Amino acid sequence: MPVLLQARSGPRPPAIAKASVDPMALLDPELREGARLILSRPLPDPLDHAAIVGMRKAAPPAPDVLPAPAPAVELRLIEGAPGHPPVKVAVIGAGRKAALRPAVLHIHGGGFIVGRMEDTIPASQQLAKEFDCVVVEVDYRLSPETRFPGPLEDCCAALTWLHANADVLGVDRTRIAVKGESAGGGLAAMVALAARDRRSVPLCCQILIYPMLDDRTGSTRRVPPFIGTIGWNEAGNVVGWSSLLGQPAGQPTIPAGSVPARAPDLAGLPRTFIGVGSIDLFVDEDIAYAGRLVQAGIPTELLVMPGAFHGFDFVVPESGASQAFTAAWKRTLRAAFAIRPPV
Repeated sequence: MPVLLQARSGPRPPAIAKASVDPMALLDPELREGARLILSRPLPDPLDHAAIVGMRKAAPPAPDVLPAPAPAVELRLIEGAPGHPPVKVAVIGAGRKAALRPAVLHIHGGGFIVGRMEDTIPASQQLAKEFDCVVVEVDYRLSPETRFPGPLEDCCAALTWLHANADVLGVDRTRIAVKGESAGGGLAAMVALAARDRRSVPLCCQILIYPMLDDRTGSTRRVPPFIGTIGWNEAGNVVGWSSLLGQPAGQPTIPAGSVPARAPDLAGLPRTFIGVGSIDLFVDEDIAYAGRLVQAGIPTELLVMPGAFHGFDFVVPESGASQAFTAAWKRTLRAAFAIRPPV
């Protein structure tokens, strides 16, 4: 789940000199109350390690797992990547049926610094039921305690386990997708790149929901003042990326495979959906990444929702914008899985 709190700004490069525009005036009217709710919950200032730990402790209880007939949830501890500890995963809807089924590796958001697998299990149960698929949620280690490549390796270990145990889980190895929101979308993009480079697991699709793809946003690249002020902003982005990388965000040199937007080559990646709001902090980097995918010959769908902020579909799920957004990524996933839409 994305971070749905507001980070106050710290010292950063000069802002882009543009006419002042009230972000609230640009919002989809159905999203305004949700935006006000987010703006009423500022993050600690400064957003240092003690504050991050405090945020985790103050998180509300995770939602209850949906009871039967929703798909069952099994918590497992699987082998980690070489040199890394075991990884906790939630396996949803597994089991052999008459035919093998598709699967989704889902990665939660939280700016690389907060968030829990448990927060998105009910939504993954609903996805498993609607698509008659298996979903694996991964409880990757958070930063700054665990820096890159630790979180990525946890996600890759979950993907490797899913592929290796496909027969037992009732999964079709040719129909495995990766999905994530915000930082989870960034990790999903990293997983797809790593799977390609390592020739490990062939993915049929990546669903990137307002993905966090570029450490330069907010550090060496500023955004217009009406973008990235609701839901996740430049200051929080700098903290998140710096925590993951173990160095200030936006440096000329970064660890290989750590920042999808800086990957030199995007050829060979799976079919992709990228969705983002027009006033989301990540709108420019997400549009740019989609453009590079198209230039690399990757079947790509980009959806920019007018007047939508970061995490809008979690905050106001009943809005028309949220419903259209969700329907769009589900169409892409359904096509990648080659299953018919519901009647």
